[in-house]
Amino acid sequence: MSSPAASPGTGQTSGQTSGRKADASAWLAVAAGTLGALMATLDISIVNSSLPTIQGEIGASGTEGTWIATAYLVAEIIIIPLSSWLEKLLGLRTLLLAAAGLFTLFSVMCGLSTTLPMMIVGRIGQGFTGGALIPTAMTIIATRLPREQQPVGNALFGATAILGPVLGPVLGGWLTENVSWHYSFFLNVPVGIALITLLLVAVPYERPKVELLAEADWLGILGMALGLGGLTVVLEEGEREQWFSSPDIRWLAVVSLLGFILLAIGQWRARHPVIQLRLLRDRQFGSVALMAMAVGVALYGTAYVIPQFLAGIAGYNSLQSGVIVLLSGVPMILMMPFTPLLMRTVDIRLAVGVGLLLLAASAFMETDLSPLSYGGSFVASQLMRGIGTVLAMLFLNQAAIRSVPASQAGDAAGIYSAARNLGGSLALASIAVIQDQRLWLHSRRLEESISANAELVQSSMATQAHLLGGPDIAIRLLGSTIQMQALTMTYADLFWLLGVAILCITPLVLFLRPLPTNAAPVAAH
Repeated sequence: MSSPAASPGTGQTSGQTSGRKADASAWLAVAAGTLGALMATLDISIVNSSLPTIQGEIGASGTEGTWIATAYLVAEIIIIPLSSWLEKLLGLRTLLLAAAGLFTLFSVMCGLSTTLPMMIVGRIGQGFTGGALIPTAMTIIATRLPREQQPVGNALFGATAILGPVLGPVLGGWLTENVSWHYSFFLNVPVGIALITLLLVAVPYERPKVELLAEADWLGILGMALGLGGLTVVLEEGEREQWFSSPDIRWLAVVSLLGFILLAIGQWRARHPVIQLRLLRDRQFGSVALMAMAVGVALYGTAYVIPQFLAGIAGYNSLQSGVIVLLSGVPMILMMPFTPLLMRTVDIRLAVGVGLLLLAASAFMETDLSPLSYGGSFVASQLMRGIGTVLAMLFLNQAAIRSVPASQAGDAAGIYSAARNLGGSLALASIAVIQDQRLWLHSRRLEESISANAELVQSSMATQAHLLGGPDIAIRLLGSTIQMQALTMTYADLFWLLGVAILCITPLVLFLRPLPTNAAPVAAH
């Protein structure tokens, strides 16, 4: 069915008539896209809880084991922006079938891994194939649902984007403690089979456009892989490798810079760049991308800091910590029936602004942590964070595609998803740097505040030595107390900085335009 060109900046097209309802095939396609996105986002974090167990069984050190998580993220962030071009090249059905089938096979490979290289190859394969499943879910919603039903589809996709990262650690922790860590990967087999079945039934076949290979932006494709891949590794591993004192980090930084130069040349010279970065010049879409990055910072940053605090201070195991993180998903479940109505009736600027302010407020609520804080201390802030994430992410999902011409909806989905994941990488890298620096600072300040000659200090140490059986034990206990206090203060600093970062990005809501209330659904082709 032919459709008129969209007016720039609106994303409007008459691809489907107003008032037309989606048929069962369309909803099955949406279900397939949502299931694929959930499978891909879940596997980002499902191994986090079981990493120590996996490392022990495959003979990997702590430093080597981090690549089990990093390899997936690096591969995913490379492929996400390329998914629109791959969709045009192969056709949506062929791309999704290949991605779902290979993702399932790579999951089996991870579950059967007995060595670190085998596991890393499997995780890279999962990242490349799973990354293609995320933005294409948004494309299915944009192309298969009429305008009045797209909010329902966006609500379903938003639920996967939010629940996947927070559900992963809980599910992975439960499987590791009650069954085996292998089933964190084998779980994808029945899900993959169900996804492939839905795709075969609901998504029509499209002829591959092999002629696109001849005019492909190969410089841009290479630049995208080198630039984003190198940058993600630098951000993930920089603090652990002492940044630019490490030759590996220096080389990766050079590779990343070279990649972005090649990408820029491709943008300038290619007739059809692999990804339309010029979309970022639109104030609406540029603002959406930056705010998506801020939501990624909040989502991934808190999902990392809270379990670290609960494990290091409150003595929680990985499953108990994961349950606290999962609390932020409760508002999504409760609000899901109402989100389509919200997207139809509430101004995007109000919704996203309130969402970002709630995210900031939830971070500031956690700045008064003490060594006596426990999981219950995070309940109110986690519920508030869940509401804020729902309001911000669901409306930004809709705006990401609505704010660009219809023919570029796929590019918009890729950039938007990559921005959110890049925000997560920036958050984790920044947290690693700040945590080391602030922990050292607070430890030194606490030590300086304790005078060895003070009468109160000497009396306390004498009492502790008498009770514990010697001055050495008393000194070690004092050191542990200082370290715990310093670590608590460090986590409070991290939450404060997360709140400030979100507040700084919030004024961008003023650049947003109201979503069109009577626009036809956008199309990715």
